[in-house]
Amino acid sequence: MISAAFLAQIQPKSPPSPYFWLPKPGSVGAADTDWLWGVLMGLSVVFALGIFAVMVYFVWKYQAKARSVNEVAEKTSDHNTALEITWSIVPLFIVIALFVWGFRGYMDLRTPPKDALDIQVTGQKWNWNFTYKNGLSDNVLHVPVDTPVRLVLQSVDVIHSLYIPAFRVKMDAVPGRFTELWFQATDAGEYPVFCAEYCGTGHSKMITKVVVHPASGYESWLTEQGKKLTDMPLPDLGKQLYEKQGCKTCHTVDGSPLIGPSWKGLFGRSESFADGSSLKADENYIRESIVDPQKKIVQGFAPVMPAYQGKLSDRELTAIIEYIKTLK
Repeated sequence: MISAAFLAQIQPKSPPSPYFWLPKPGSVGAADTDWLWGVLMGLSVVFALGIFAVMVYFVWKYQAKARSVNEVAEKTSDHNTALEITWSIVPLFIVIALFVWGFRGYMDLRTPPKDALDIQVTGQKWNWNFTYKNGLSDNVLHVPVDTPVRLVLQSVDVIHSLYIPAFRVKMDAVPGRFTELWFQATDAGEYPVFCAEYCGTGHSKMITKVVVHPASGYESWLTEQGKKLTDMPLPDLGKQLYEKQGCKTCHTVDGSPLIGPSWKGLFGRSESFADGSSLKADENYIRESIVDPQKKIVQGFAPVMPAYQGKLSDRELTAIIEYIKTLK
């Protein structure tokens, strides 16, 4: 069953699309992309209908009236130089025009402006994380309207692909290297973001959104969120990090196991590991399990958790530990 929260994520709060089959265009490059796509679709339909019409005509014209008619082979076609030149030259000019048009659009999409706002993006099973210029991290992408934005993508596990349909942009996040894409949103609102590369069992839930703020609203949001994180009690901050850092995709807080062990009752219990050893889950163990999860693998679980070394501050690590302590 699809939850209301899931539907809220994939339904943007932006004006309805003027198109039947495409979402509302929300970036400066979307119009050119849509126009080229429309031309390709129109040409495909015209040529397909023409070919189908000729096929139907030939089936009707050359159908056998009786078996005796087909007993003796007859010459039914001849070489036609003019026709062969026509069906070679005309499509050639069409393909060249489409190539030039498409290449110009491709170069525009691959060349971000020098003054673009940089945002770091990390993909991992199964969550997106966006890091802003003030060090703030969030699992929702926030950008200002009418401002070029450059996303620098990486992955910590497998290949993911950041896809924003309304902006007509998509780029793979690849382990061990950086990739980039850019866009400039034209309308304030919310637009869905998907992973477009199958990345495991939770792929279909790797969904978030981009919030396009009015010009002055983006800086205000950054300042407000930074202050909120500074003043927030540690357990509350830990709970927020559990949601935004993707911990919930692998660890429950109700005692049921997922990809990883549940956090409920974790603090203070004895954990058994794959190498046969055991240890009481205290602050040091939980911290080590976050920054270097491959060091001690809990028995019965696969070693698939990515390392968070350098991704979380000391305060954020402490906040997660304090939150786990409340899950008794």
